[in-house]
Amino acid sequence: MKLIAKTLFGLEPVLAKELTDLGAKNIELLNRAVQFEGDLQVLYKANIHSRTALRVLLPIASYRAHNDRHLYTQSMKVDWSKYLSVDQTFAINSTTNGERFTHSLYAAQKLKDAIVDWFRNSTGRRPSVDTYDPDVYINLHISDTDVSLSLDSSGEALHKRGYRTESNEAPISEALAAGMIMLAEWPNGTPLLDPMTGSGTVAIEAAMIDRNIPPGLHRNFAFQKWADYDAELFEALRMEAGKAVRSSSNTIVARDINKQSLGIARRNARRAGVADAIRFEQADFADSEPVAEEGTIIMNPPYGERLEEMDEVKELYGEVGTRLKHHFPGHTAWIISSNFSAMKCIGLKPEKRIKLYNGSLECRYNVYKLFKGKRVDQFTNKDSKG
Repeated sequence: MKLIAKTLFGLEPVLAKELTDLGAKNIELLNRAVQFEGDLQVLYKANIHSRTALRVLLPIASYRAHNDRHLYTQSMKVDWSKYLSVDQTFAINSTTNGERFTHSLYAAQKLKDAIVDWFRNSTGRRPSVDTYDPDVYINLHISDTDVSLSLDSSGEALHKRGYRTESNEAPISEALAAGMIMLAEWPNGTPLLDPMTGSGTVAIEAAMIDRNIPPGLHRNFAFQKWADYDAELFEALRMEAGKAVRSSSNTIVARDINKQSLGIARRNARRAGVADAIRFEQADFADSEPVAEEGTIIMNPPYGERLEEMDEVKELYGEVGTRLKHHFPGHTAWIISSNFSAMKCIGLKPEKRIKLYNGSLECRYNVYKLFKGKRVDQFTNKDSKG
């Protein structure tokens, strides 16, 4: 069957590799999504194991609609009894892009009317809507006039791992944090330092990767209420995933200048079951020292979105660059920010720039290779050895 896994912009290749490793076939990268083929086992595995997927969808219908009335009439042509019984509850998650459908909630309302009227015409009864805990999740996506209807196999978004019941201001998404770690190609046998850990998301996701803990190991999914749900297969896959969890093999250090943030990060790590895999330290990055001679640094510094913060944030980024250059030779630093002018103050030339989004904020995820001495000397030495 054809399936679609939604993700964040820029993480499509990472998700594609995850799905390939889980047995998916005929993979195609889309915008903020990956289309693939697989059986029930692949569907269940994608939900249990994927760190960068937001939800996994099973497409059931697609058509064109030019206005709300057309959306209703086209939706009435779907045989809804294949996906929902009159005794089940349902909810609709909708997104719209384009000039024809500008209100996603209104589009969802028209689809809801079509589903209810279809059952009323067919059976004389109607299913009920339950936005809190429905039996069936339906996904509606409209791009201009192109309408796609899917069953949402995940239910609650997959990036909501359940451990982050506390957070500080503007925490990074769990899926984005995992994607950043995977883009950095860690674990690679070196320590990982998260020097501005905030609520601890990057360090926690790194620990879950290191210990091979699937993010969906202990949660329920929407597909468990589908008519073709194979409980025996699902439990076997979950048991197999649980047995594959291993002990920590890499050093992970989470630092923050704020004692309260560290407390939140520790408690979140405890809920994720990885508190013993992370070393928490209160420290200002301006005074930080390396964990080892080589290592990976992943940093999500403040962006300074308010104008009055700009000078202070630029100064901070300058301090970050100076500290990295003089105290972290042999390290690879990955820094994400939406403040492009402040990033220039780091004063180091990035090896690569990756476009990502942190929520609605367009960001750059830059990688800096840190050497002893001048950067140009590294290439001179390399050429002389060659």
